[in-house]
Parts: sequence; structure tokens; C-alpha cells
Amino acid sequence: MIETAEKLDFTKLDGLIAAVIQDSMSKDVLMVGFMNSESYLQTIQSGFVHFFSRSRNKLWMKGESSGHTLQVVEIRTDCDRDALVISVIANGPGVCHEGYASCFFRTFAGNQWSTNSEQTFSPNDIYGGTK
Repeated sequence: MIETAEKLDFTKLDGLIAAVIQDSMSKDVLMVGFMNSESYLQTIQSGFVHFFSRSRNKLWMKGESSGHTLQVVEIRTDCDRDALVISVIANGPGVCHEGYASCFFRTFAGNQWSTNSEQTFSPNDIYGGTK
């Protein structure tokens, strides 16, 4: 049975809920995006993560440009039903539009930010310098 979007609370962020994307094997947090009820239902139906882009004001499937899709393994919601953790298999060398495996490639220590990973792909090769 498909869980309907009505069981989630899309009222707090102008119709959106936060979706934390986690690698199913390593448990690393890969990225955070936002979903509306339509992108949530597309995620459920397709088995691949879809988001609502606030900047472009449209639905999109992660990987539609890069081919680096996110295959759903498990979806969890919090007690308030207004946020999700989606466990995924990341298909591709990375999810970050800056060329990293995770969007969380910076660490704050010693009063400054530093890069904690190496790039796993060239964003210019994938996106052509458009991101």
C-alpha cells in the first residue's frame, strides 16, 4: 500500500517538508532537499528521489541532469510528520553539484571552515558550468 502525502504535515514550510538524504550503507548524510506532496508521491511511485526546487519553483528528480540518481531504500518520518530521512543508494560518483560525494564536504574547526573530502567528479564536465 502506498503511503499518501496526506499523512505528512506539509503546512509548516509553505507546503514543503525537509528531506535528509542518507547513504544506506555508510549512513553518511549526502544532502538535504525539500519536497512538496507531489514530489513526495513521485518519489514513492518511482522509487527515485524527487524534490521541489525553491529557486526554480518546479519539481525535479535528483539526477535528471547529471545521471546521479538516488534510489530509495527506506523512508522515515519524524514524530511530527514534517521531516523525512530517506535512505538511498546513490547511483553515481556524487550528489553535490560542486563535485563531491556529499554536499557536506566542509568541516568547521579551529574557527574556520575547511574542505574535508576530495571531489569525486568534475561539475563542469557534468553540468557544463551552469550550476
